[in-house]
Amino acid sequence: MSPLVAGALLGLVAALGLVLVVARLTVPRRPGIEDRVLPYLRDLTPARRTPAAGAPGSAVALLGPVLRRAADGVERVLGGAPSVRRRLARAGSTLTVHELRVQQVQWGLAGFALAAAAGLLRSWTHPGAAAPLLVACAAAFGSGVLLRDQRLSAQVRRRESAMLAEFPTVAELLALSVSAGEGPVGALDRVVRRSGGELSRELGDLLARVRTGEPIADAFDRLAATTGLGVVARFAHGIAVAVERGTPLADVLHAQAADVREAGRRALIEQASRKEIAMMVPVVFLVLPTTVLFAFWPGLIGLSLSY
Repeated sequence: MSPLVAGALLGLVAALGLVLVVARLTVPRRPGIEDRVLPYLRDLTPARRTPAAGAPGSAVALLGPVLRRAADGVERVLGGAPSVRRRLARAGSTLTVHELRVQQVQWGLAGFALAAAAGLLRSWTHPGAAAPLLVACAAAFGSGVLLRDQRLSAQVRRRESAMLAEFPTVAELLALSVSAGEGPVGALDRVVRRSGGELSRELGDLLARVRTGEPIADAFDRLAATTGLGVVARFAHGIAVAVERGTPLADVLHAQAADVREAGRRALIEQASRKEIAMMVPVVFLVLPTTVLFAFWPGLIGLSLSY
């Protein structure tokens, strides 16, 4: 190992030790009012900790203030808190924007540690300059931060795909309940109790807001404004208009369920047409050569034997 790399490692270890000491000194020694009261209320209200919190004296608790400050720095660099808040709501997550930023810092630190370990192992066999290693570690930290953001987007897409798959069945059940004489709130209650899934959980939250006093039209308008699916937004707008103006709700729900099924059928046909060339690849490059080989191989063997 070159002296430059050894000095860089010693400096990194010393800096990490100083950070741990300063972080521990900045933590108040006396427990807060929440920590003193919650043990006596544990049966009534479960204690809720942020991702940066941990048991007293643990490494996570020591690094909690540092993680929070790093999360604030990530928020200043990336920004877009309203967009992140909307995506968290669409993903059905209970995290706040700050808690997500803390998780992004943790993912970035994990990437930094992996890159640093790989760089150190390589430096023992191939000593070189420390600058490329630092650049790779910084790139790994940024990749970890962005990877957590991409995972949130993937969670949003997965949840909305599940909601779209559930929508026709839920709409038909609502239409049947309304046709049987149930009101909108009673139909929602029956469908939510009899079904399970992302859309039914979303409707369960809506039903809870309605039971706390929010008008049903306003609750559905709020659902239409927060969802990222146009189908669910039209469904919510249709119910809100039907409740306000007294139009037949069952016909609206049946029509929307039929529209969603037809849209899914069209999307499946379009996907199959786009995959047509890819579906021909195994036929052309695997099945056809094997068939030609089986057809001509006996003749080639016979010609070679005749000569």
